[in-house]
Amino acid sequence: MRAVAQRVTEASVTVDAEVVGSILGPGLCVLVGVTHEDTPEQAALMARKLWSLRILEGEKSCSDLNAPLLVISQFTLYGDARKGRRPTWNAAAPGPVAEPLVDEVVAQLRSLGATVATGRFGADMKVSLTNDGPFTVLLDF
Repeated sequence: MRAVAQRVTEASVTVDAEVVGSILGPGLCVLVGVTHEDTPEQAALMARKLWSLRILEGEKSCSDLNAPLLVISQFTLYGDARKGRRPTWNAAAPGPVAEPLVDEVVAQLRSLGATVATGRFGADMKVSLTNDGPFTVLLDF
């Protein structure tokens, strides 16, 4: 499982001109990618890491500030562009495998007390955010 966590002052996801998820920061906008071998246990570990990651201002975490998170599925995090000019997506898990695991990250965050907004799995999403810093961290489990 892979995530790109961005410290934001605001973020939103729009699908077909409708805002389906948004947060006002400080908070995190998190892109989550799933590969074939990922498990619900890794999803729980990812959620705990995101909730406690001390990357907000003053080295605070979302749990310290009760800061919101916007979690968006992103299969392209497992794109491989090392050969040729067109990436392959072989390492990305298919929707029936990935969607429940992204949902598990969200569920685990909420069980920890987080306020979580989401995108819409598999949709053509438009993501808008104001990256604070900018500050972006890659997490791999």
